[in-house]
Amino acid sequence: MELPSGLAVFDLTGRVALVTGASRGIGWEMARALAASGATVALVGRERATLEARVAELEAAGCKAAAIPADLSDAKAGEAVVAACEARFGRVDILVNNAGVNHRRSLQEFELADFERVLATNLTSCFVLAKAAARGMVERGFGRIISTSSIMASTARPTIIAYIAAKGGLTSMTRALATELGPSGITVNAIAPGFIATEMTAPLQQTPAFDAMIGSRTPAGRWGQTDDLSGCAVFLASNAAAYLTGQTIIIDGGLTIAI
Repeated sequence: MELPSGLAVFDLTGRVALVTGASRGIGWEMARALAASGATVALVGRERATLEARVAELEAAGCKAAAIPADLSDAKAGEAVVAACEARFGRVDILVNNAGVNHRRSLQEFELADFERVLATNLTSCFVLAKAAARGMVERGFGRIISTSSIMASTARPTIIAYIAAKGGLTSMTRALATELGPSGITVNAIAPGFIATEMTAPLQQTPAFDAMIGSRTPAGRWGQTDDLSGCAVFLASNAAAYLTGQTIIIDGGLTIAI
């Protein structure tokens, strides 16, 4: 008996992926991994020049990609982003909600405008994008929605109340979307990273006590790297995860299970 390649189930050839926050960090690594697995990738971010450089990098590797500059803190931007991807590539098969910002202030110093800005980018944009992308997914009977949540959705630390609220909401919204969209062949899941070495976590990386805590309390003994998450994104986007939905997969080096 001839067995098929074990990697065939992860092949994304012919799929179109829309990845937000894709110019750097976690989003870029996810976009690159999806492209390497055969997907056509639309990269969304605020900086056109950076996005275009990323697209050029993917195209040089033989991948098909496009840049869609947008500020997703604007609620109207999500609809336009999906429309732009559909106009360029015909559809959105895989939506990766990764765009995110943070704002660190104590409660009494936290301005309402900053709270709303974080929620607009980290939570509201995910709703708008999912709603827009799901229309075509429902018509075709196939879709993958993957969101970047955080271990902060189920744990907490001071000074990032808006970020924690947004990620908690995103994890709950993932379950809600999964129940509604499942009958249409659409899976909805989230990835909850632990402490990953990115620009957003630079202040923590540069704090000796916190850096030491990550090394001592995380069973893996180190900060996570952006490419520690990309394999999970490919898995969730692929046929290998066709029966997996409504779940949040924690990738934190074991931090949240250590006593």
